[in-house]
Amino acid sequence: MWIIRGLKKGVITSDYPKKVSDEELSPSFPLEAPDECPFGAVEGGRFNPKRCISCRLCNVPFGRKLDVDDVTNSLDFKRSLHVFFLDVGTCHACNREVAQLHSPYYDVHRLGIFFTPTPKHADVLLVAGCPTDGMIPVLREAYELMPEPKRVLVLGACSSGALCRRKVEDFVPVDGYVAGCPPNPVQIIRGLLKMAGRDVE
Repeated sequence: MWIIRGLKKGVITSDYPKKVSDEELSPSFPLEAPDECPFGAVEGGRFNPKRCISCRLCNVPFGRKLDVDDVTNSLDFKRSLHVFFLDVGTCHACNREVAQLHSPYYDVHRLGIFFTPTPKHADVLLVAGCPTDGMIPVLREAYELMPEPKRVLVLGACSSGALCRRKVEDFVPVDGYVAGCPPNPVQIIRGLLKMAGRDVE
């Protein structure tokens, strides 16, 4: 029966970035900072979404969904963007979200975003995870192999030091963050579009 339903429905692709539904977004972050956070998401009484893993232990009311990607140094690539994805030590949650970008629903090729198997052809190094001893040299080498101009976009709370003491920025320059544990595909796409210098809401 599900095969017949699927054939009738056909392939549906997300309308993002033209519009996005609430179902495509991650649970919202707290509107007010809790007094204490075991993951360090509160620094000096201020909430830091880069370190929040959405555990909801703080019991703060959840409301409006906040912008969680923070791109400080974008490119000017209006037509296409080539991305090399590197896992430097994840639980594989971020990897599953990145894999969804290739699905018919998200289909990032329609937005001019292409994944390359080598950093030598990449404009953006997309990094996930807490850097492990074995992957630190790989991370540095991948960055060095990339042609200029090059940028680094990191995913998830662990890459920004929420779950371990190491951060990706300790080893290579970082130009943007997509927070979450894990960030969902729409948030990743939004971060990549902003990294390419495209206007997105």
